[in-house]
Amino acid sequence: MPYATIQPPFTLKFREMSKQELKDYFRWFFDVLPERTRELAEAVRQTPGFETWQPDLTPASLDTLGNWFATQAETRQRTQEERQEIASRSAYPIEIPNEELANRTFSLAMDVGMYLSQVLVKEYRSLRWEQPLNDKIFADYGQPVLVGFGSVPLNPVRIVTTLAYGLVSKKQSGKRLRELHDYWSKQVRANAA
Repeated sequence: MPYATIQPPFTLKFREMSKQELKDYFRWFFDVLPERTRELAEAVRQTPGFETWQPDLTPASLDTLGNWFATQAETRQRTQEERQEIASRSAYPIEIPNEELANRTFSLAMDVGMYLSQVLVKEYRSLRWEQPLNDKIFADYGQPVLVGFGSVPLNPVRIVTTLAYGLVSKKQSGKRLRELHDYWSKQVRANAA
């Protein structure tokens, strides 16, 4: 069975969404989480060399998942329209890369981010989900974030999407997923001290 990319019934332009749409997105995120974990597990296990991976929500499971994700991250060519739209949003001239993450890679990043969050929540009961709705200029406005790390919340989807960019540029390796877990784990422990 081929991997089914995630299809949020929202624009994901969080700053443009109404508060009700954002609240609906927040509920939807948790509703699809178990299904997306199953979809991710199937995709991983269908890949030669990764057939025995188990989504057991342990930190060790992130080692294999990160290595698998590194083999899956891909880009596509940006269209001229996309490049123009990005340029129009910038107050200053910037170099716009010709490539963007492929839709499948964005979907996998969301799934892997959801999984990473589940590992952390299972490990640290002090973590809780919030949805920042007070400041539209906040980077994670309207998105599900984990809090309990101190003053900085964790947006697991954003951080794994950033990892995907590092993987396709070869600036990161699959082991970075476990390193992200370990970094945020230290933040939880430091906050509890």
